[in-house]
Amino acid sequence: MSIHWYPGHMHKAQKEIKERLPQVDIIIEVLDARIPYSSENPAIASLRGDKPCIKVLSKSDLADPELTEQWQRYLEQQRNVRTIATTTDNPAQMKCILDLCREMLPQKDASIKNIHTMICGIPNVGKSTLINTLAERIIAKTGNEPAVTKAQQRINLGSGIILFDTPGILWPKVHNENSGYRLGITGAIKDTALEYDDIGFYAADYLIKAYPELLKQRFKLDEIPDTEIEFLEMAAKSRGAIMAGGRVNLHKICEVIINELRSGKLGRVTLETPIMTEKEDAEIVIKLEEKKEKDSKRKKKFKQSKRN
Repeated sequence: MSIHWYPGHMHKAQKEIKERLPQVDIIIEVLDARIPYSSENPAIASLRGDKPCIKVLSKSDLADPELTEQWQRYLEQQRNVRTIATTTDNPAQMKCILDLCREMLPQKDASIKNIHTMICGIPNVGKSTLINTLAERIIAKTGNEPAVTKAQQRINLGSGIILFDTPGILWPKVHNENSGYRLGITGAIKDTALEYDDIGFYAADYLIKAYPELLKQRFKLDEIPDTEIEFLEMAAKSRGAIMAGGRVNLHKICEVIINELRSGKLGRVTLETPIMTEKEDAEIVIKLEEKKEKDSKRKKKFKQSKRN
């Protein structure tokens, strides 16, 4: 699924992040524990270089705990990267991030100079809630929809730590089509820019393969069919998502599944694994190389036609 939602303030925010980075000692990147790969901004990875980075896996209470641990081990293989899994109902856990900042910058912590941090993340990932917890006061506006924060803020957290907040940003082009679907499913993209049927079918296809027992329990089914359309039809009957004439209301049942996945009513679900995303990355490299070769041949053919 292609993302067609990139508000102007996001372009401005990405430029401001690039300008601010040289003044920053450590980056705090907030990821969605359900999609650590898809919620990781590739621009941050390329801009930070070897700068220390704490990757916060937020909403971990909604994610598969075994896969969250797997993702933490995987991400910490990167140079100067540490991870921490957090939930909104555990403020003490969130405040451990400040201790981790000092631990990763021992020389800075021992001096009288402030530690300058920058917090970033995609829309609706829980960044504002984290900031308010760290600051112990309401500073950042929170909401259940993306793109609430629209400007940078400088926040003194006390104890020698200064935090630069940044708006939640996506990036203009997501090469991995699967990531587009996952971002839509978890609510990182405004619902007005999505088709519930589209992401609902994708979610159903993944869930019947990865979490069949959760679906059986939630929709009171004895067996889970092999295809997403069969499952959606069964789930619709279970929830009364039936239109006149006995036809299944696919839009309604897709909306139910997405909302219950987002809220955690469906159970603790992670939509990607390290192995899965490595395979997808390899496929993307091949596709981009093929496209590059086609473009090169097209240009060559065009130049030859002009000579003739």
